Amino acid sequence: MNKLKYILIFIFGIFLFPQVIPAQVDFNATPTDDLGNVSDEFQEFFYEALKEKAIENYDKAIIALQKCLEIDDSESILYLELGKNYNKLKNFGAAEDALRKAVSKEPDNEWYLDELYESYAQQKDYDKAIKTIKQLVKYHPDYKEDLASLYVRTRKYKEALKVLDDLDDEIGVSDLRDRLRNQIYNATGQKKEQIKNLKERVDENPNAEKNYLALIFRYSESNDTKKAFETAKKLLDVHPESQLVHLALYKFYLDDGDAEMAIKSMKIVLGSSQIKPEAKLKVLADFVSYVKENPQYEKDLVDITSLVTESATDTKTFIELAQYYLAKKDKVKALEYYTKAQNLEPENFGILRNIILLHIDLNEFDKAEQKSSKGLEKYPAQPILYLINGVSLNQLSKYNEAIKILETGLDYIIEDKMEADFYKQLSKAYTGLNNLAKAKTFTDKAKKLEIPN
Repeated sequence: MNKLKYILIFIFGIFLFPQVIPAQVDFNATPTDDLGNVSDEFQEFFYEALKEKAIENYDKAIIALQKCLEIDDSESILYLELGKNYNKLKNFGAAEDALRKAVSKEPDNEWYLDELYESYAQQKDYDKAIKTIKQLVKYHPDYKEDLASLYVRTRKYKEALKVLDDLDDEIGVSDLRDRLRNQIYNATGQKKEQIKNLKERVDENPNAEKNYLALIFRYSESNDTKKAFETAKKLLDVHPESQLVHLALYKFYLDDGDAEMAIKSMKIVLGSSQIKPEAKLKVLADFVSYVKENPQYEKDLVDITSLVTESATDTKTFIELAQYYLAKKDKVKALEYYTKAQNLEPENFGILRNIILLHIDLNEFDKAEQKSSKGLEKYPAQPILYLINGVSLNQLSKYNEAIKILETGLDYIIEDKMEADFYKQLSKAYTGLNNLAKAKTFTDKAKKLEIPN
């Protein structure tokens, strides 16, 4: 077996079986007869180069390849391997020289051109990368997508759009290329061109839901609410089962004063398994704001809320609802939703604090004392927990325990306002123990802190 045949077998082996486990290869073993004449010095050095590259000894691999070249410099594969090793060492100048030599020997070899392209890309030498990838586009459409990306990087937007148009005509549209398009339109301010492109897509493929959705979004972004609304209704005519369209429709209906249709759309959104929790939260927040101005729809909010809480998997939804009910002074409902949020995020200190404060407001001092005590085990440096615990103990007439926890908490205070609150609670505890002198001392301290400077 001659050396070129050996090389081809080895290279094809690399492409066909790329996941060889290193432990299965004994690099110290003598090559078998299948690899050719074991005395062939060229083969020995080439095999050594591949072995060293496999174990990331790129310098040694280069030395072995150079010895191959001294024996016979006619094989283009040697220059490819040199280029790969130089690339690994970030010696891009030497890599380019070697790879250009390989390409000069085999100008139509895709693998040589691809490695040269990767070398230019690593160096961010986009002009040379573009020149090389233009030679590669005839092999596979994926290279055209790379070419479009390079045009965007070099701000050659007209050329990029031409490549994207060609690809869309050849193989259909894709999300990746649409993102590139949007990047170009945003960079150039070509909003009208962007909308024109989307309208053409809708006309060419009137059954594709995502084309309508993209057009609705772009109309909305351009503040053309009328056309966005018309497009959304058109999508609903074509796809009456569409759930995503209601993400736009509910807002249009609200702005149009059609509460009944808005509520219908919101219920579809909030009950949909296709729509992400973040989007549902935005819908819920909009409806909460709407009900604040239009309280006659509060029953509908309660109905919608049940849809959210049945499927909610994020704390934001429950916190939004808790804050809504707090604003309405419905502390029982607020506590209910903060508790649901805590079930999803038990380590969230802010939620814990709000829950305990609501227990205080609801005169549930036993629960406030228990939860603040447990909270102090996790957050021993949080002064608010000491204060809440002291307030609860005072309300439960456990004055000695209140004094002990409040005095401990004083060491963690960083705000004068909170320090005054601690002194007031200490005064209350000592009053409860009928130690009026001590009580007055702490009352005076609190007043002193409250006097404006």
